[in-house]
Amino acid sequence: MSEVAVLDARDVVVRYPGTPPVIAVNGVSLSVAPGETVALVGESGSGKSSLARAAVGIEKLAAGTVRFRDAPVTPLGIRRRSTALTGIQMVFQDPSTSLNPRRRIGDQIADGIATAKARGAEGSRVEEWLEKVGLPTTVTSRFPHQFSGGQKQRIAIARALAARPSLLVADEPISALDASTQTSVAGLMRDLVAEAGAGMLFISHDLAVVRRIADRTFVLYSGRVMESGPTDRVWSDPQHPYTQALLAAIPEPDGAGRIPEAPSTDDRILWSEVPPVLG
Repeated sequence: MSEVAVLDARDVVVRYPGTPPVIAVNGVSLSVAPGETVALVGESGSGKSSLARAAVGIEKLAAGTVRFRDAPVTPLGIRRRSTALTGIQMVFQDPSTSLNPRRRIGDQIADGIATAKARGAEGSRVEEWLEKVGLPTTVTSRFPHQFSGGQKQRIAIARALAARPSLLVADEPISALDASTQTSVAGLMRDLVAEAGAGMLFISHDLAVVRRIADRTFVLYSGRVMESGPTDRVWSDPQHPYTQALLAAIPEPDGAGRIPEAPSTDDRILWSEVPPVLG
């Protein structure tokens, strides 16, 4: 019998009010298996973050279903989330807004440990998680403003993983970091998630980083999946014109590459009308 997916999203639609309403996610289906990293890529406005937020219950579904370990993900509200669903944790793009500025970072990581213990998961120490994310164990009494952006993101990752999640959803977690830190933080997340046997949904517009860490990749455009499949295949043999354009836009490190001009409006309409390539 195959393992139950830690995330199973089927025909998900996310719609925002307006005249007309904005359909941010339009019938997307995907799954994440234990120990697997699945990436969502696409330009700004493609629906990546809306799908990520729907996966954890922050955004209400207009249609479709999201299941965590074969149980429905209920929308977050004013009531406390069920203990079982704390097995889903999220790392946001900006740690400055996700970390509580008035609480010491040791206490915030301890919150994650307490969440794990409430589900009967193995306990751990704050210092262990600081070591895992490459920070000294002597900083537990400091506040978030005393750290750099990259250090704060490592703290946010430690807090999320201290909860021993089965699913980590990372919404553009490296885009606010400097280039020298991005790959190391992304690799750290992949390694820690794999070590725990969890799954990760990793959202990014940076295909170069995705290539290094993701097992499978889904390419989104205008809320729909244009192409999906094993990351190596999507990278080496892209089938959809939009995927090809995204890859062509990655500068070569030797300076020989070029970033093509943005596609015209007509080209964008054409891409959105081409049937998705299902990997």
